Amino acid sequence: MKKLLITAFILAFGMASFAAAEDVMTEAKLYYNQGVDHYKVGLYDKSMAAFRKAIELDPNYTDAYFNLGSILEYLQQYDAALSTFKQIIVRNPNDYEATYKAAYLSAKLNQTDNAKSYLSIIPPNAPIYQKAQELAYTLNTDLATIKADQLKADSETAKPGIYEDIVSPTGITTDKEGNLYVAGFSDNIVYKITTDGRRLVFLKDARLNGPIGMASDAEDNIYIANYNNNNVLKVGKNGYVSILLGNVQKPYGLHIGGNILYISSQGSNSIIKYKIAE
Repeated sequence: MKKLLITAFILAFGMASFAAAEDVMTEAKLYYNQGVDHYKVGLYDKSMAAFRKAIELDPNYTDAYFNLGSILEYLQQYDAALSTFKQIIVRNPNDYEATYKAAYLSAKLNQTDNAKSYLSIIPPNAPIYQKAQELAYTLNTDLATIKADQLKADSETAKPGIYEDIVSPTGITTDKEGNLYVAGFSDNIVYKITTDGRRLVFLKDARLNGPIGMASDAEDNIYIANYNNNNVLKVGKNGYVSILLGNVQKPYGLHIGGNILYISSQGSNSIIKYKIAE
């Protein structure tokens, strides 16, 4: 879905409003639209409050994050804006508009190394690539040099076959492209390790509480045994998080065989079978 750009250079044209993704909750959409309306009349505080409420209702509402971050940027609250755009990258590492924003704001905050790190992620075929190149020039370099330096640094620090500094790793699974997903039990994060060795935060959500076992199906949906909340979460391939199965006492191991998800329940000393697809 096209991003809703409300950055300073297009403020004169007003805020565009597009329909939210189908899986965004109706109430979140109502708050999102309120945010748009408040913005149009210059009520920035009310606009940001509405976008934050939309995000509270749907933590994966990336367009709400983008508009909130753009207002914060316009108000020169650069630290807060940067944190907001990072939330988009966490949910969609391939959102290169958000990645460019993170690079731009890092540069504004004199975090040059971080700016270059974000720029190194943007591929040549991304629509934002030319703007990223222009930003690189302001840092007295170019994207080719940044990418080469990043590759060199990665090769010097990487240890083949070893991924380190993951806090209390538990369950692991992979997707069809070979990316690795690792549950971090104590910090309530699911990490994604890409095929080129980059480690990203794949999921950090208020509903994630003690992730242990993980499994992925043929459609790249990911299932998480949410131990401390006694439920099983499903993360769709679009990044949307939902509770697949509640009232599972201390879910631990997960396994998928065909269209059946098997769940070991430590709290009930049992194995649960759950049909996930036809």
